[in-house]
Parts: sequence; structure tokens; C-alpha cells
Amino acid sequence: MSYGTFETTYAAAPGRYDRIPYRRTGSSGLDLSAFSFGLWQKFGKDYPYETQREIILHAFDLGITSFDNADRYGPPHRAAQKVFGQVLKNDLAPYRDELILSTKAGNPIGPSPYLKGGSRKSLLGSLDHSLRDLGTDYVDIFYHHRPDETTPIDETVGALVSAVQQGKALYVGISNYPTDRAHEIAGLLRQAGVPLLIHQPRYSIFDRRPEQSGLIDTAAADGFGLIVYSPLAQGLLTDKYLDGDVPAGARAQNSAFLKPDVIDEVYRQRAAALNKVAADRGQSLAQLALQWVLRRPEVTSALIGASSTAQLDHNVKALDFPPLTDEELALIDEHGVHGTGLKL
Repeated sequence: MSYGTFETTYAAAPGRYDRIPYRRTGSSGLDLSAFSFGLWQKFGKDYPYETQREIILHAFDLGITSFDNADRYGPPHRAAQKVFGQVLKNDLAPYRDELILSTKAGNPIGPSPYLKGGSRKSLLGSLDHSLRDLGTDYVDIFYHHRPDETTPIDETVGALVSAVQQGKALYVGISNYPTDRAHEIAGLLRQAGVPLLIHQPRYSIFDRRPEQSGLIDTAAADGFGLIVYSPLAQGLLTDKYLDGDVPAGARAQNSAFLKPDVIDEVYRQRAAALNKVAADRGQSLAQLALQWVLRRPEVTSALIGASSTAQLDHNVKALDFPPLTDEELALIDEHGVHGTGLKL
């Protein structure tokens, strides 16, 4: 298929805003869908465009308006932005005002010193390139992807502020920042008149660092929201590995973030116990895990990906279940031991 000659028949589902709740982002005026769609994995050139397009459009039909990207996502780097740019051009252009498009810069994407870090050149140069990839004049949220201790934080702040002042971003965010650094940059951005909108940390039943480090409390105090990634712990909080095996095509076979050796007996026992909590509620382990991260009011949105529309439907149904009880939360704390199956 040639992207340039593709003719869409897409029309957004009329009831798309009736499906997913929207949550306020910190102390800002911006609401995000409770689930955001991430293009971190499965949106490079190694997957069919037709499938990628179908999933993105289905996410929007379900009421997901927030789409998370980065210059690093692929493979190769920047490929995921180009995929979304084609879907935006061919299908979603009439709905641009309804979308929250995000991108990130700062994680290395090449050998050049200007393709990484938090310098003004790296961040603003990457943003310009991302806007071309996406085919849009602005992104709604521009993130610094990872803290850079080698660059003065004032320079990073200045670049983020410039992105807003130049009309290339409406809001700014950070990702993977430790709590003290997040508090520092939030104060500097506030002083510059461009408040920190949101922080993107990893958070799940098996990864409690946002709780343990005080990041959740800091977000509430400093007025920024949290959009959490890997809420399913790279698939460990699904039924995929419950029998202790790694099925063909599973992420643990070829992912830099999840290795087969973490699928051990300790993991299996803990995941099986969590799965029983979920089954007693009539839901899957994945749905339980998603509901668990969203139980915190400080969490604005949870990032989910999908390799099919059916998987996306299944995960979104996590919103249909009643709140977790104190007894259920205690069981989750008992079996959802921090660090399980993860290389922290």
C-alpha cells in the first residue's frame, strides 16, 4: 500500500465519548482519557501498517483521545511517529482538535551528541523533526524523555519553555525523572510561567517506585499529573506466563526489557495468586492490574498498547468493574511484591 494514495472511508464512532472517563491532569485545566494509547512497541516498520492503522482508529472510537509517541519509538527510531503521521493525514485530520498528541526527546537515537540529552539543540531540534514526522504544526504535550545530569537543568527548562512560547507545544512534561529532580524542574517551570503538566513514570503492581520514592505525593503537592507506563509489567501481569512457559511470539523472547529468566517459580506463584484475586472478581489479571494503577487519583491516565483491536477492547473493559475493596487491595499488596520479575 502507498500511504500517499490511501483513501479513507473512516468516520469516528459517534458515541466515542460515552465509553471512557476523562480525568483532570494535576492542577491544570486539561482532561485526559483514563487510558492513553502508547506507540512504544509494535508501531515500527516490523508490523503491517494496515494493522497499526486499524488499532489506532479503534482506540479513538473507544474514546481514547491521548496518543503517546517519542522520537525513539520504532524500529527504526522515529518510525512510530511516521506511522501515526500517516494515520493523522489519511484518517484523523478532521479530528485533530479532539486529539492529545504527545512526543518525547532526549533518549539517544543516534551517535551524534545532538541526538540525545537535555540540551536546547537536542530538544528543540528533535521537536522540529517530530512535527514533520507527525505532519502537524504542534504537539499537545512535549516531554523530556529522560533526565540528563550533564546538562544544566536551567537549559532543559529553557528549551521546554521555548517549545511552548514558539507555539510548537501546548504543554510540557517529563518522563523517568527521580522524585527530587521532578520537584526541582516543576518549580523552575512554574517560575518560568510554563507549569509542568505531567510526569510519565513506570508503575505497576510489581513496580511500586512511584509510591516508595514519594513521587505520587510530590505530584499532588506540585500540581502535575501522572501518566504511567508499563502498568502490565511488560506482560507479566497478564495470563501469558502463568504456566511458567514463554509462548511463541511473546515479548520475553526478544525484548530488551523482559528476559525469559524472570519467568521463574517465584513469579509464577505470585502472579497465580493475583490471578485468583482477579478471577474472583470476574476479570482477567490484566484488567485487575490496569484498575489497580487507576485507583490513585494522582494517576491521570494509564498507557496501554495493543497488537490487536480485541486486545484493546479487553483492556478497556477494566473500567467496567467495581472499585477494589480494602480486602482485595491487601491481597494485592501481599502477592504483588515490588520487583517481581523485573530488572530494577
